[in-house]
Formats: sequence, structure tokens, C-alpha cells
Amino acid sequence: MNTWFMIFFITIIVILMIPAFFLLWLYLHDIKQSEHSVLQNYPLLGKIRYILEKVGPELRQYLFHHDLEGKPFNRKQFEYVNKAGKYQTSLMGYGAERDFDKDGLYLVNDMFPAKTEELKINQKPKIETFIYEIEDESLFNRKEHHKKVKINPAYLQEEDYVLLGENTVKKPFRLKGLIGQSAMSYGSLGENAITSLSLGLGMAGGTWMNTGEGSLSPYHLKGNVDIIMQISPGLFGVRDKDGHFSWEEFKKHADTDQIKAFELKLGQGAKTRGGHVDGAKITEEIAQIRKVKVGEDINSPNRFPGISNAEELLSFLQQLREFGGKPVGIKIVVGSEEQVNNLVGAMKRTEIIPDFITVDGGEGGTGASYYALAYSVGLPSFSAVPLVDDCLRKYDLRDRTKIIASGKLLTPDKIAMALCIGADLVNIARGFMMSVGCIMAQVCHKNTCPVGVATTDKKLQKALVIEEKKFRVCNYLVTLRQGLFDLAAVSGLDSPTKFKRDHIKFHSEFKNFTNWSEVQSRR
Repeated sequence: MNTWFMIFFITIIVILMIPAFFLLWLYLHDIKQSEHSVLQNYPLLGKIRYILEKVGPELRQYLFHHDLEGKPFNRKQFEYVNKAGKYQTSLMGYGAERDFDKDGLYLVNDMFPAKTEELKINQKPKIETFIYEIEDESLFNRKEHHKKVKINPAYLQEEDYVLLGENTVKKPFRLKGLIGQSAMSYGSLGENAITSLSLGLGMAGGTWMNTGEGSLSPYHLKGNVDIIMQISPGLFGVRDKDGHFSWEEFKKHADTDQIKAFELKLGQGAKTRGGHVDGAKITEEIAQIRKVKVGEDINSPNRFPGISNAEELLSFLQQLREFGGKPVGIKIVVGSEEQVNNLVGAMKRTEIIPDFITVDGGEGGTGASYYALAYSVGLPSFSAVPLVDDCLRKYDLRDRTKIIASGKLLTPDKIAMALCIGADLVNIARGFMMSVGCIMAQVCHKNTCPVGVATTDKKLQKALVIEEKKFRVCNYLVTLRQGLFDLAAVSGLDSPTKFKRDHIKFHSEFKNFTNWSEVQSRR
């Protein structure tokens, strides 16, 4: 009995001494180190500060921020994307949590809205997809089942199709939907994410997928979706071994049927300098696609080699258009009215007008950028889009190009507002990332994305199941399109292509309602 008691006693002592020794080691380590003042003055206790700092973003996102407070997207926006993707619905109950006394934009409703049968909407062919149905939901358990359904696609009717390059190229790009995927490169996103997006967008149809500056990968092609290939100053995918532009490589891509247009990237909302991809993400496959070296950081130049003004840019664009036979546009971040005026003035002088102009707001997202660029450079999209629209009208060029708006436009109301202020089409990136599982962990630049979206790590990517996520991509996009038609109907329109500035109002802090045009004129 005494022997067993002694063994038990010694075991307890050992169990207690192990953490005691560990805490003593931490104490001595903290008090001797010179890097952190708080740890030197408060050994052990100071550790709590760093632990809380580390988990702070998660605590704020899930516990402390209210539903409309989080950035870059709040819980309601995040919830919208997930409900649309998983359940193909956007229903909510009781009422909006928006503070209606604050400044804000509002869509104008018509007292005699368009009836469903009056809408110029094409609901054929039906799309076969999967949605979830909830059977029972409690605090600790959710019972739901997968259900195969056929849903309406919410396409535009042919007379409302948007055409890129209608009068400039042999092969114009015909679009029967107004919403597409913004630029996201393979490398910034992993192959499972890109494949899921391609398959989901291909299922939904009437859309496009922008490759991002990382060039065309086999994963972009998986879903047979229409593609806009982006060409950045780094010339990834269209360069020779020395990094110079290659007409031979460009021709290969121009001859690819799925590629419907090209986009010259001058800037991106969150990174108006060149792009960056951490070397840890550059696998052998990515290096081959981009024509760079394995494992090395990629820093794309902030300007195309040999191009220093608008005339040189437009000349290069025209060469690409003539050589490739497909529409070519540009992607810009607006800094000032003067710069836009210089660009559009050059278009007027040279008679070279891009087939589309993607206007990315300063609030746009990125896989990796620098603080000062993401926070302080470039006008937001709702300031930039009308500025570009007005300038094109001033030079009588508006009917010769299309504007694609980009920057936090992941719900139907924001999309409708962008169309009201001058956009013809809308790009979405982070909304589609959420549809394949993104939880806004904000570690896209570290290759440690916990849900396998913004990473090339094979182990992390296993969590992203392509056969599951592709349906969510499709459902999210179709829900957006249907929501856009619903808003058009509420505004008395038979098609979302007819949104104008008269359909949006600004509610000032003095509670006076003002036309958007008047707001712009006061700035």
C-alpha cells in the first residue's frame, strides 16, 4: 500500500514540476531578453498580451464586431455570399440593421414596378446544381441535406447582350450576363480554388473569368468558361526567357478559343505598383506557366517596359488587337480627374479606344500588397467610375468602349449602384473567394490560408473540395444575377442594363435627398 502511495505521490510531484519548470524557464527567458519591454517588466504576464494580440482579429471578427462593422467586409455581406452559394437564397427576417440616419446611397424604387413577366430575362436553359436544405438547426447541431435542383440562369435577352470589341476586332466578346470574376492568378490562389471557380462559372454560363497577371493556367480552362487574360508589366506568360514581350507566346494565347479578350493591367486598387507573389508560392508548375524561376519572389514592375505615356500604351494596345483579333482593354486605378482626362484625350487624338476600361477602386482586394498602397492610394470605385464615365462622355467616346467596375461589389445592391453611376459590367474577386470557402483570415500573402484558397500548399488545399465548391460558385453568381433583375424591376426597369444615374440617390447628413449627378457636381 505504501509503495503504491509513494508512486502516486511521486507522479503528482512530477506532473506539477513539469509546468513549474516550464514557467520558470519562460520567466527567466522573458526577464533576460531585450526585445520586448513589456516582457522584461512583466515576465509571464506580458505573454498574455501577445497571445491576445495574435488572436485579436479572430476575436473581433466573431465576437466583438457587430454585423455591419467588420472590414473589409462585414458579417452581413459575408453571410449573403455563403447563403447564396450554399442555399441559393438571400432571404432575411425582421428588417435591416443599417443606420438609416447616416449618409448613404439608395436605389430609387418606382411606385409602379415592372412585373415579372415584363422583365427582359432569359431563363433557359435551366442549370443543374446542388443546394442544401436545412432540416433542423440548433445551437450545437445542424441537420441538412444535399439536394439536386434545376435553377433559372437569369441571363440577359439577346438584344441586351454587352459586346466587347463590336466594331474593332474580328471576334467580339458577347456577354449575356453583367457579372464576372475579377483578376485572380494561379499562384496567388491554389489549383483547387481556381478549378472550383472555373467549373462553377462554367456551369452558370453568361460570365467570364479573369486570369489575373499570373497568366493562363490549365486550371482556368477546366470549366470551359470564357476567359479574359490579363497581361501585366511583368509580362507573365507572354515573355521570353529574358523577360521581354514575346509575340509568339501572345499568339498562342490569342489562338486559344476560351480566351475571349485581353486586359492590360496598369494598376490594381490595393496595389497601384506592380504585383507581388511570395517565393514560397512559386512551384515548378507556376514558374513554367509564368516563365519565372522556382521559389523566387515575384515583383512585377509598376509600369510596362518601354511605355511611359498614354499614346505609347494605346499604340501597344492597338498592335495586340490587330495581331490577336480579339478585344483588348485596360485596367486602371483612378488618381485624379486630370490623369483620366489625359488618357481619354489621347484616345480622342489617336482614335485608339480600348474595347473596355476596368476601373478598380482603391478599396479593392489583393493577395499581397503594402500598407500605404492599400490604405491611401487610388480613389474608391464609386468616385472613380462616374469620373471615367463623365470624361468619356465629354470627349464623345462613351459609346465606343465599356466600363467594368471593381471594388467590393459583392451584393446585388452594390452592383446595381455601380451600373447606375456609369458601369456596364462588374468584376468580383473576394465574393467568389468566399464562395469557395474564404473566411477572411487575411493571410493571403503568407501561403498559410487555413481553408486552402489563397495557398499552393497541397496539405492545406485538401480541405477545399472541388466537387462541393463549384456548385457554390454557380449558385452565388446566379443569385446575384437574379437579385439584379429583381432590383431592376423594383426600379421600374425591364433590364438591369437600363440603370442610370437617376436611379440612385444620396441621403445627406441633413436628411435631404439629392440626385447623384448633383452630388458629383459639388465635389
